[in-house]
Amino acid sequence: MTIINRRVFVLGGLATAGTLAVPSLASAAVPYPFTLGVASGEPDSSSVVLWTRLAPSPLNADGQGGMANADVTVDWQVSASSTFGSLVASGSVTARYADAHSVHVVAGGLAPGAEYYYRFRAQGHLSAVGRTRTAPAAGTSGSDLRMAFASCAHYESGYFTAYRRMAEDRPDLILHLGDYIYEDAATTGSVREHAGAEIVSLADYRRRYAQYKADPDLQAAHAVAPWIVVPDDHEVENNYANMVRNDNSPALTAAQWTARRTAAYRAYYENMPLRPAQAPTGNSIPLFRRVQWGTLATFHMLDTRQFRDDQACGDGWKVCADADLAGRSLTGAAQESWLLDGLDQHAATWDILGQQVFFARRFDTAGAASMDGWDGYRASRSRIQQGWRDRNVRNPLVLTGDVHRAWANDLLADYASPNSAVIGTELVCTSIASGGDGTANSTIPDVATNPHLKFYSERRGYTLTTISPSQVRADFRAVASVSEHGAAVSTLKSFAILDGTPGLVAL
Repeated sequence: MTIINRRVFVLGGLATAGTLAVPSLASAAVPYPFTLGVASGEPDSSSVVLWTRLAPSPLNADGQGGMANADVTVDWQVSASSTFGSLVASGSVTARYADAHSVHVVAGGLAPGAEYYYRFRAQGHLSAVGRTRTAPAAGTSGSDLRMAFASCAHYESGYFTAYRRMAEDRPDLILHLGDYIYEDAATTGSVREHAGAEIVSLADYRRRYAQYKADPDLQAAHAVAPWIVVPDDHEVENNYANMVRNDNSPALTAAQWTARRTAAYRAYYENMPLRPAQAPTGNSIPLFRRVQWGTLATFHMLDTRQFRDDQACGDGWKVCADADLAGRSLTGAAQESWLLDGLDQHAATWDILGQQVFFARRFDTAGAASMDGWDGYRASRSRIQQGWRDRNVRNPLVLTGDVHRAWANDLLADYASPNSAVIGTELVCTSIASGGDGTANSTIPDVATNPHLKFYSERRGYTLTTISPSQVRADFRAVASVSEHGAAVSTLKSFAILDGTPGLVAL
């Protein structure tokens, strides 16, 4: 008998060891293939997606992670116990060379509202152990949901300490709202350097994901809870809008740009714990979707890149009358209709919009605003806000990434009137690392022209929420530094959002 390679995953007092006695295998001498860790995602009341990717040499230039041109059988196991004394689900799946040896297992037949542990076995090795959970049963709210959300993890800007601290908070669910990777070339003198030039090809994108996913802090965050993910722009190219490039370096023909998008979406799917329904087709990927968490919360996950009109008046901060044009849309007509139909279902206490770019109005004193956020698509924002008012949505809550700062905002029926009714709430997470260390500044910019903006921070971190039928508590968590590894985390500010009463209550 041979003892298969033993890997130990330790997090917040949990130590689970993957040790299994099996007959000797000729493949046991091959290098350890689970260098990119494990992940789970897209939970419903009876199933969850389990993910891994085999890559003994993650940074190989061909994007194949050191794997031979052959498919590999991968075994998977799910247990209610971290010791795997008994299994509740198990099986085998083929990791295909054509898919960079990534696997997406839909583990079904699980109990609702339950915690599980999972692991994989391939080529004589066991993976680390991941923790996941299912959503509550239909018609029930289940226990309070501890949910963290994050965005913007630029590898070169600093260490992913915030992912580690988020894992140590042991959330039940994690939302990632975009910029999981960055596409730019290596920059000499950065805290850490990207491998290679700006990514364009499928091999490039696969290699970049491997570099990010090899980070142990990111692996810890994936292993602690299921994720629900949506990309922003850097998973493809900075500031792109539908089929329009707004960052034209390197120079590409129209056909090369289409090929780049196709490669980017394929690599995103390969590296995320998404269901088969989200698999890309050519140069598009079906990402807007709903995830139901019993009667407690409906997560409406939006795609604000693939279907948007191009930025009005060019990118950046502008005074721009065209941003008010009625026909402009950030979501596209089909997604907007889908969202409003979903809000009309009243399926849960909280309707949560997981999306990428700043939603509330933010004008500077000259009236300029960012054309990349919803301020560049004001009619689109107005239709959605009026839509949830017309449908009597009880608790609309917008979650946002992108801007590398933490914000907490009241949403108004009429932003031109400071006394307008508060009709919703927006929470904006800061970045995991993008922008570097940041500063201790917490003075709200442009607050005189935007009194509905209630909190601001330039530190790096994430937002931790506790969602109950009576309220959402939001804790803005931050680390003091990302240029050095291992900084402690602290809570900068906490708010409550009360059921049936839109707007922020400072705690």
